[in-house]
Amino acid sequence: MCGICGELRFDNTAPEQQKIERMKEKLHKRGPDNGGSYFARPLAFGHRRLAIIDLTDRAAQPMTDEQSGIALVFNGTIYNYPDLRKELQDLGHSFKSTGDTEVILRCYIQWGENCIARLQGMFAFAIWDSNKQSLLLARDRCGIKPLYYSRSGQRLLFASNTQALLAADRDIDLAIDPTALHHLFTLHAVVPAPRTILNGIRKVKPAHYMLIDSSGKMQEKRYWSLKAKRPDREMTEQDWVRAVHDELRRAVEKRVKIADVPVGVLLSGGIDSSLLVGLLAEAGQKGLKTFSVGFEDAPEERGHEFEYSDAVAQKFATEHHQLMVPNNQVLPRLPEAFANMAEPMFGQDAVAFYLLSEAVSKEVKVVQSGQGADEVFGGYFWYPRMHHSITPGIRRFSDEYFDRDHEEYLETVASRFHVEDVTSQLIQDLLDEVEADEYLDRVLAVDVTTLIVDDPVKRVDNMTMAWGLEARVPFLDTQLVELAASMPPEMKLPNGGKHVLKELSRGFLPDIVVNRSKAYFPMPALKYVRGEFLSFMQEILLSDSATQRGLYNPAYVEKLLAAPEDYHTRLQGSKLWHLAALELWFQQNIKS
Repeated sequence: MCGICGELRFDNTAPEQQKIERMKEKLHKRGPDNGGSYFARPLAFGHRRLAIIDLTDRAAQPMTDEQSGIALVFNGTIYNYPDLRKELQDLGHSFKSTGDTEVILRCYIQWGENCIARLQGMFAFAIWDSNKQSLLLARDRCGIKPLYYSRSGQRLLFASNTQALLAADRDIDLAIDPTALHHLFTLHAVVPAPRTILNGIRKVKPAHYMLIDSSGKMQEKRYWSLKAKRPDREMTEQDWVRAVHDELRRAVEKRVKIADVPVGVLLSGGIDSSLLVGLLAEAGQKGLKTFSVGFEDAPEERGHEFEYSDAVAQKFATEHHQLMVPNNQVLPRLPEAFANMAEPMFGQDAVAFYLLSEAVSKEVKVVQSGQGADEVFGGYFWYPRMHHSITPGIRRFSDEYFDRDHEEYLETVASRFHVEDVTSQLIQDLLDEVEADEYLDRVLAVDVTTLIVDDPVKRVDNMTMAWGLEARVPFLDTQLVELAASMPPEMKLPNGGKHVLKELSRGFLPDIVVNRSKAYFPMPALKYVRGEFLSFMQEILLSDSATQRGLYNPAYVEKLLAAPEDYHTRLQGSKLWHLAALELWFQQNIKS
């Protein structure tokens, strides 16, 4: 796991070394072990390394092959690299290192851009082909690893986070993208690629790659699509349970085997992370470290789920670590967490993951996490509502999912940011693109390939990498995702959702975990806004910075401040927190 960056000039001048160094400094947390640079006019690469596989200098980056004129910077993990390495050796390739980075390099030398579809894992990488004078930027199928870029004038910059781009060039257009703003306030902070909240920064789409030549010509190509079609053969419930069990076990095992350092688990106490622990124990993993976090209770809601995580840790004899965060530690650390977000996030658990990652990074360098299970296996309450709804058109989706209808969005922001209902059109287009048997199949496919990319997946990446901690997400394994996409809704929706996961867990996990109702990561103080948390948000939204930015309609802000606990989204997020969170991100990351 690493941080990557680079610049391609379109005027045949040499990139500035200091620009690369500034970007590398902003990537240091993602790769605290060491760093390197590569300069070959008109291109430069920078890299910060978190050493996970092949800890020697032989696997250092940027990695080059002088004979072919190829250079590479890579962030992520390729889980099938041992098989690819053997195939390449059979084709006559020799290797100097034992890790996955050189396998990508050799794959490109052998198969060119077609190599990307052969890679299984989480990745974002850049390859410079000096013979073609062409830069390739690629991103994994589910967008687990980020890759941002900025094009203006005679150059293209790219990096693993927006902070690096902003440090590199003061000429980036910092104006707010009105379309992205509409997406952000409608889809609980999700801004689907290629957009970001800033006009001057874009991101590579998941399951896509881009080719940029030295004259500035850009091409975008898709290398994978998720189809949601039933298998040719009839499958019983037990067939599905066995198939999911086998595929999930493989996904979990390869994410612990492909590492030269110990791997822990973020154990929330839900069925998803509990399954990861159980499957690792089943595979014979010894000395497994598990980690849980909790917060202070509110009168309406508990702030932790320790009784569930404790039961799992006890059953599988893990080395368990609990972190209880009092409210008086949350507010002081919120700005710090937001300074490490590549894009604004509204999820209440962002600071939780940030603080937990700080503690976990002192124990291990790699963890497995349960993100994606709800989206892949239909675990949220809005899925059955959509499945059974007879509401026509986009409202079948929006009535259950959107944070605000278009009319309220227009009430929320200043008139200069008013646009058409671009989010409804985007979601309808995405749903129409999916090759699927049923409506819910389309919804889950869009969720897995687009919506969770810029919500829980990005949140986990940003907050763990802020502490040099690699997070692996087995539920987003490509083979598992494809299997689940072919599964009919009756294998997902019954029993409160994630039916097939619950069935394979019976007699395997503690009953208290299997039989519990669906829970959401608890952080009551950011949901039931009162006391010092209300004062904190009020200070942000009424600050000189917010006033000068002029992002919001003042009447709407005053309405929310007058009764903050009366305004929640359909998914039970605080609308006041949404406004404060976006403004806080600007204050922490966009310096005037």
